[in-house]
Amino acid sequence: MIKINSQHIDEIAALIAVAANGTFAAAGKAIGRHPTIISKRIASLETRLGVRLVERTTRQVQLTDTGKRLADKYRVATDLIEEAQEEATENANNLSGRLKLAFPATMGRLWLAPKIPEFMAKYPNLELDINYSDNYVDLIEGGFDAAIRIGQLTDSRLVARKLTSHKRILVASPNYLQQHGTPMEPGQLLEHNCIGNPSLHSYPIWRLSDGQQLAMVRTNGTLVTNDSIAMLEAARAGIGILGAGEWLVAQDIHTGALVQLMPHWHFDSDGGIYLVRASRHYISARTDAFGEWISQLFQPVPWK
Repeated sequence: MIKINSQHIDEIAALIAVAANGTFAAAGKAIGRHPTIISKRIASLETRLGVRLVERTTRQVQLTDTGKRLADKYRVATDLIEEAQEEATENANNLSGRLKLAFPATMGRLWLAPKIPEFMAKYPNLELDINYSDNYVDLIEGGFDAAIRIGQLTDSRLVARKLTSHKRILVASPNYLQQHGTPMEPGQLLEHNCIGNPSLHSYPIWRLSDGQQLAMVRTNGTLVTNDSIAMLEAARAGIGILGAGEWLVAQDIHTGALVQLMPHWHFDSDGGIYLVRASRHYISARTDAFGEWISQLFQPVPWK
């Protein structure tokens, strides 16, 4: 581990100030140091690192490419230190600032939106900015602190915390089953009207697994839609068989409006439900507090 003393801190401050202000005089004025001290700190840093960081002229100081890169990294590091110190002084129940989140639209409205007021009551000084969308949201480009993702994760830039497992199961209404019969194995789905979801990667093929076998069924149906609520309403109305996440159909199964079919079979690409954030070492106290709260919300999952 590199040991940093007070002189090293002065050197870092001097380089950041020179990068921001362009001359030793302006840099010294910005941080309350004499220009001669700024010059000495830069020279000391160059000697310690063994690289040239600035090109000196009579009127201006020009950073080398190495100097620019180092100043940028120093600036990021000091910003993180300042933010960490500010948040460390806050009372855990008195967090403030803005927390930008992204939720899947339907799950968010059904299961998260009703609970968010509890989180806001716990942290009344936080400002929440929540995006509800089933479209892919780039956390880094969008400036999001965290998001809920369903399924299999593919973005290696993200740090993920698994909240719970996720199963996509088969359901139909009692009325549909009374009229058309109940399929007992995947192959029998060929004889049924299956509600299509084009957002599934394998659509129109349903890839089903019982943990030991994989069955692939090319489904047919009279309704195709990418909207979860529209699919749910169609299944309730007896249009056909629906493959959907447990979180979407659990209440209807509980009330008897829908019946689970072939309970040992589920879609093979289920994955999980995750809280994800950008891949960086530092995590704000706001994001950390939300992570702890949402983890408790999913223990047990609210729809079971």
